[in-house]
Formats: sequence, structure tokens, C-alpha cells
Amino acid sequence: LLPENGSALAPFLTGTEGTLGVLTQATVRLVPLPKAPVLVALGFPDMIAAAAAVPKMLPLKPLAVEGMDARLVEVVRQHKGPGAVPDLPQGSGWLLCEVGGEGIDEDATMQRARELAAASGASGNAVMIYPPGADAAALWRIRADGAGLGGRTPKGDQAWPGWEDAAVPPENLAAYLQDFQKLLEKFGLDGLLYGHFGDGCVHVRLNMPLGSAAGLGKSRDFLFAAAQLVGKYGGSISGEHGDGRARSELLPKMYSSQAVDLFSQVKALFDPENLMNPGVLTGPAGPDGVEVNMRRTQAHALKAHPEGFAFSEDAGSLTDAFHRCTGVGKCRADNSGAGGFMCPSFQASQREQDATRARARILQEATNGGLIHGLSDPEIWQVLDLCLACKACSADCPAGVDMAKWRSETLFRRYQGRPRPLSHYALGWLPRWLRLMAKIPGARQLANLATKIRPLTRAALKLLHLDIARTLPRFATHSLESQYPNQLLWPKESAVSPWGQKQSRTIEATVPTEVAKAGKRTRQVALSASKSVVIWADSFSRGLDQRGVKSAIQLLSKAGWQVFLAPPDTCCGLTWITTGQLKGARRHLENLLARLAPPAANGIPIVGIEPSCTAVLRDDLLELLPADPRVLMVREATFTLAEFINANCPELRLPDLTGVKVVAQPHCHHYSVMGWEADRTLIEKTGAKLVELQGCCGMAGNFGMEASHRQMSLAVAEHALLPQLKANPDAVFLADGFSCRTQAETLAGRGGVHLAELLANPDSFRKE
Repeated sequence: LLPENGSALAPFLTGTEGTLGVLTQATVRLVPLPKAPVLVALGFPDMIAAAAAVPKMLPLKPLAVEGMDARLVEVVRQHKGPGAVPDLPQGSGWLLCEVGGEGIDEDATMQRARELAAASGASGNAVMIYPPGADAAALWRIRADGAGLGGRTPKGDQAWPGWEDAAVPPENLAAYLQDFQKLLEKFGLDGLLYGHFGDGCVHVRLNMPLGSAAGLGKSRDFLFAAAQLVGKYGGSISGEHGDGRARSELLPKMYSSQAVDLFSQVKALFDPENLMNPGVLTGPAGPDGVEVNMRRTQAHALKAHPEGFAFSEDAGSLTDAFHRCTGVGKCRADNSGAGGFMCPSFQASQREQDATRARARILQEATNGGLIHGLSDPEIWQVLDLCLACKACSADCPAGVDMAKWRSETLFRRYQGRPRPLSHYALGWLPRWLRLMAKIPGARQLANLATKIRPLTRAALKLLHLDIARTLPRFATHSLESQYPNQLLWPKESAVSPWGQKQSRTIEATVPTEVAKAGKRTRQVALSASKSVVIWADSFSRGLDQRGVKSAIQLLSKAGWQVFLAPPDTCCGLTWITTGQLKGARRHLENLLARLAPPAANGIPIVGIEPSCTAVLRDDLLELLPADPRVLMVREATFTLAEFINANCPELRLPDLTGVKVVAQPHCHHYSVMGWEADRTLIEKTGAKLVELQGCCGMAGNFGMEASHRQMSLAVAEHALLPQLKANPDAVFLADGFSCRTQAETLAGRGGVHLAELLANPDSFRKE
């Protein structure tokens, strides 16, 4: 290894995983990213056939050859909805190949793409060539998300790293995969295959039973057999990552006994006291030591509370849910400085402790009982406190983390039988206060007068530990029912009443099992022949800002629909959910189901106005009342306004907004649960020039109102919202979320409009 012997010590040290010394500096060699590379997608009957084609293509020097299994694609469809996956070539296993490079023009790149397809042996419907664009990016996103999406098997079992990057020479890859599949069957294991097939590297996370000592022993036996298999094909047990403590015991399957002995001798020369990463590469701890170091094995069972969330995707286990996170880090890698919804607190602070990954880690530690002693430990709240509960991780985290749900559950358990912060009563019970004010004559008018007395509002905010720089919202002074006294009243007895006794459709007919499993973004509902629709005005749209409801009524009536207004007591319990008052949320949802299930059972759609409340019916409802048969009916009957118009109002003439610039702030829950694609499509049909913000506004309901969150709320707003409002002073600010409109009004003096307003009253927004 000495330079005088023709070698270099530095490259050797970089492969010793901190066992011999500490690296303090590194010089890296940068290579240019290819400009406008072309994606060649090739379909094969299975992954083994795909692997067999790789050696034929490598002489053409593709930039990348990535393998992807059909089952991985299906997991993406289930997780993100059918629209997340573009058309793929015929087959059940695919190679995604990239061609192009510096100095190669477009014609030459396309020719190289065709040559690569011909060399692979694939032809006809098994070949698709994608130029740079949205479809190519979507396919690469599936592959990039593999590390997290592979954290669950297709059956929903937890899958773990431990054998996720073995590699063999590409010419041996097909034979290795064939034997590897047999090995998995022998041990009863399963996982989703993908990887860098051009380098012979296969990624897979396996449902190894790490929750018990017996399961750990079975997993260890599998790892030894897998290492033996890799050695047979001249490969590496760690093709891309380090060996670490988990695989050091396997090194004799890859290296000769003489080489392993030399490792120990070199270790003794550099580190005679064995202080540097003991047990890594040399002197492995063995099975007992591995068990002690296994985080999942040490975790105790933490089951769902009967009055909390069901955690149905994790079989009712909070322990399994918290261990979904395997440290992929998309919450901090994707969006730093580049926009995006996950994770807004990390984007603002750039601190690891504010990332979704860190919050998952401390919750995992709570189940292990080492440094953190249960969910009531105050140190947990130091990490969870700056979570905005935006739910972006539920859509963007490939491992399926839903920190908003975990945060609410933690709050629920933390304050059981204990007094809560005053803001939980003031803001968490806001719909209750709004209904109470509506029953007292003149109360709303008096409250509006009080909000104009600044010293009084500052004193009230300070008393409730809210941000004194904020203002209190103005209250609607007239009920919606008093403004729509005729056909829009909730009908008690009517031939066309959707709330009568007739409920001809059963839950099985309304929501087929495959639809229920397909994910919260799937929309499938049979509409009634009467062309009736329910406008569900939530507490915010009733008691604070009624413009969206009124415009939606106007718009859908114009489209020929008979519009019914849901009763004033159909609260979804959103503010109870975000403050962890889950018993109260369940009571509100049970009442809501009693009101909304009859129209849903009769095929009458329900259109939500406030995105965060609509998201409750599409997501939280199923987790808080999983055994109620009415839940799926209501969930599948609930639409956003844009979804409903796109699917059911072909005769509605949309306004011409050519020349109007629209800066749109998708509500985080809208983006995360329903997706914003329908809104984007609808706005683009009007001809408006759309500037779509990529990130949270920073208000996030009660979060931005609380005094302790002021700095974080402002920092998040500076990420996307405030810069775009400043850059587009003449644009229409579109925000369906009451919180988003409040944040823009408070921080930038910009009033926002609901999508219904933009479509129903376009003349107000056209420029002369």
C-alpha cells in the first residue's frame, strides 16, 4: 500500500469504514450531467429476462441501465394513485436505460436509443422511447422512490435493509437472480426487486422477521446463505454501501480466510486499542451482539388506542408504523432550496431535528425505551413541536410516513386526563365557538367590533399564548341558511330529498373492494339520476369566510345541478384532530356520517369547500372510524370542486381568463391527500397563466397562530409564498384554504380567492 510500492494509502483508507482512521478532507472528481438524455424503457416477461439482456447492451455504453419490477410499479399506483404511473412497455419487468451525453446532438441520441433497444432483443410493444419531459421524469421518480416504497412488501409486511445492495458481474446477473428467487422461496421471504442492473447491483428490502430472537436467527441464516450465493457468482455482499456491523460476519463468504486474517492484522497496527468502530469489518460481534444492536428487535409493542387512530396500514401497531422510516432522507434531500411540500420545517431551518426523518427516529426511540421513555417523554415534543402537520410526507415520503397522524396520536396520548394548552381549547374548539356565537343574537357583530380594538385583541391573543402580531378573523354575520331560504335549504320531507329513507345502494355496490384498496386519491362514484349535489360547507366556510360556498352554489346551479346545503352541524373535527383531541374528533365524525351517509348511499356526490376538511373525509375518517360501514360510502362520494367539475360538468362553460396571471397556493392537505392535478387542469382550461407554488404557506391552521411558532411560520412563508407574491404583484392569488388566505393577508396584505370565486365571477379578476 505504500507509494514506493506503486500503491496509494488514501483509496485504501476510504474503504475501511472508519476502522483505521478519520477522514477530514476529500477531493472529488466532478463529471458533467448529460444534457437532454433520452429514456429507453424496455419490457420483459420478468426480471430474470431483463437481467439477461443487460450484457448485450453494455457495449453501447448507456448512461444508466436500471431494473424495475412490475410489483414495484403496482405499489406506486396504490400509494400515489393511477395517474402517478405513465404508460410502460408491455412486460412484467423493465429496464430503464438512459442515453445521451456531452457533445451528442438530438438526432444522434435518438439513433443511439434505437440501437440500444435493438441490442436488447425487445421489440414492438415492449419498447418505448421517451424524450426529456414529464413522462420520463415520472418513470425515473418511480425508480428513485424504490428505496422507500420497497419498505413494504405487496402484502403490506414491513421490509428491511440488510441485503439491499448485493452485486455480481452483469454477465452473471440473470443466473444470480434465478437462484436468489429460489432462496427467497426457501426461507419464505419476499421483497420488491430493482437496482442498477448495468452494474449488476440488485436492491431489495426483505420482510425478515426482526421482531423476535427466533426471527432474527432465521434472518441470520438467510444472510449467510445469500452471501454464499453471491460468492458463488463472483460478486460483492455490499455492492454500493458499506458492510458495517450487519455484514462483517459475512465477509469470509466473500474473501479468503487469509485475506480476512490480514484485515485483523492491519487493524491491530492502526488501532491497537480497538477504539475505531469496533466490530466493523474485523472482530464482528456475532449473533448475540447483532441482536443487541438491532433497533427493531429491541422495540416493545405499542398498539393502537381504541379511541385514537386505527393504524390500519400497520395492522394496528404504532411500533410498525414508526419503524416505516428507514432513513432514506427524501424529506431533506429533494426540496432544499428548490421548492416542494415535504418537509416545510426542514426547508426553513435546514436542521436535521426539523426533518421528518428525525421525528420518526425519536418516535422509534420511544418504542425502544432507551434514551426516550415512552410517548409522554417531554423530549419527544421538543422534536414534534415544529411539525406543521401538513401531511406532505404522507404523499411524498416513499416509505409511507404520515407524521401529521403520528403527531396527533402523540398529542392524544400525551394529554389524556391532563389539562391542555389554552390554544387547544381556543383553536381546537373553534367550530364549537362559532356555532355558539351563531345562536346568540348579535354575538358575531359584537365580536367583529371587538376585533377592531387592537389593545383588546392583543390582550386576548397573549392570554391564549397566541401570536400577538396576528389579528383575529372576522365572523360571518348571517347564516348560509338565511341567505338561501328556498331550494337550497336542507330538506326535511321532499320527494327529491337525498336525506330520505331510500338508500338503494349497499356499501358493496357503491364502493367495490378493489376501489377501497386503491388509495385515497381514487374517485369512483355512481351519480344519481336527479343531478343533485350536496355542498358541504365546513365550519370555516360557514362561520368565517362564506365566499367560496356562495360561489360554488352559484357555479353548480348554473351547470344544471340541484344544489343542497349540508346542515350546519356537519363538522369533521379537523381542529380536534390537529390538536390531538381524537375522542372529540370521533364524536364529530359520527354525527357527520349520520348526516352525509344517506345522500352518499343514494349516489349523490358531496363537494367540499375547505381542502383540509375535505381531506379529513378522504383520509382521517377511515382511520378514526374504521369499523363503520358508512365511512367508505362517504369517502368515495366526496369530491373537491375541481374534481367534480372535471368529471361531471361537461356542459359548464368555463370563463376565458386569457391574460390573467394566477398565483396558486395549493393547500398542503389538498396536495397530499387529494392531489392538485384536477385544479391545475381546470385552471389551464380557462387560459389563465398559472404560477403554482411548491410549498407550504406556513400557517397550517393553529400552528401559525401560536406564539411559539411565529418564527417558523414566517420562515416557511418565505420559502415559496412571500417571494412569489412579491414577484407577481398584479396576479390573482388563488387559495382554497382559509389558512393560506389568512397567511397571505397578514404577511403580504394580499387577499386571496377561492377557486369557486375565480370561476363564478371572472369579471372581477380580468384586467382591462
